[in-house]
Amino acid sequence: MKRVAVEASLSHVKKYLQKQGYVVSELNSHHSDLNDYDAIVVSGQNSNFMGMQDTKTDAVVIQAKGLSAEDIYEQLENRFR
Repeated sequence: MKRVAVEASLSHVKKYLQKQGYVVSELNSHHSDLNDYDAIVVSGQNSNFMGMQDTKTDAVVIQAKGLSAEDIYEQLENRFR
């Protein structure tokens, strides 16, 4: 099962992805190892989330700005195929 971290302001996305079967956690600045996740969904409002502009991760990063929860789900499904 794929693990996804979702920024706190995107609670509607978190709920939708959980209903679709993803294991979803809230992304916060206290969780420093982003490689624990297969994907990370950020709002796109803050380009310096977690206080580091150059955070490195192997996870898929999706900026949710302008996307619906369904759009984000589709992107995740396409990337994990």
